[in-house]
Amino acid sequence: MAVTGTAAAVAISLPGTAGAEDTPAGRAAASGTTPGAVPGTGGTGNRPGTDVAPGTGSAPGAEGIDGTDGTGGRGAAALAPATVAPAAAEGPRGTGTDPLTDAELARARTLALAPADTAARQDVDGDRGRPQHLGTELADPVPGRETTRRAQVRFYDYARDELVTRTVDLTTGKIESTGTQRGVQPSAHPEELRTALGLILASPLGKGVKEDYRDATGKELKSADQLWFNGDVYRTYRERNVPEALSRCGEHRCVRLVTKVRNGAWIDTRNLIVDLSARNVVRVG
Repeated sequence: MAVTGTAAAVAISLPGTAGAEDTPAGRAAASGTTPGAVPGTGGTGNRPGTDVAPGTGSAPGAEGIDGTDGTGGRGAAALAPATVAPAAAEGPRGTGTDPLTDAELARARTLALAPADTAARQDVDGDRGRPQHLGTELADPVPGRETTRRAQVRFYDYARDELVTRTVDLTTGKIESTGTQRGVQPSAHPEELRTALGLILASPLGKGVKEDYRDATGKELKSADQLWFNGDVYRTYRERNVPEALSRCGEHRCVRLVTKVRNGAWIDTRNLIVDLSARNVVRVG
């Protein structure tokens, strides 16, 4: 839905005199002349011989009333267009509380996947040895070790339906701690949302989505790549009526999507909830 708005600009002008005629400049303005104007120049105040178009009142390089060149004393260079300096090249490591660099993000994830128990963990597509990555961020500094760069990496293990959080020391390469939680559901990762959309399209409940796409574009919907999508975790405590098939959401990882044709119409999928742990689609409402 597009929303448009208009704005009205109101110009308020003060009376021409407004008490200004009590100054030399004001009396001159009221009489139609400018102090220092040369007769025959139309009151522009320009010296004879300057190339000024009638009615412009000034010319490039014309002197201001303070004797400057009309650019605030900064010269022609002050009128050059502004430019944006390129960002400084990112090094392999940050310092202090700088955000993690790309190299640090990759190293943190590699370190967090190193333990032997990773082989039994699964991602959203069921692949073993690769728990679903949810995010990596700079860990809070430890008193006395403020210069040590540490990262906190979060995974979701679909084999056990548990959140795994590991803190790694980016300097030594050691895993400082590992924590697991069940019934904790952080925001969904884009990879999870893509899998959820694929499950919808493969489900009988996806028939309506495909029909809406055909009506909007005249084409067949064959892939999730043909849609823009977003979404987040489906939280049962926010819902008035939760179907029995979704009663384990919270323990299971469940998501709700919003979708639209790329650069086109919305397709309502909010009533289709995907239980990623059980890999099924349920209609609500």
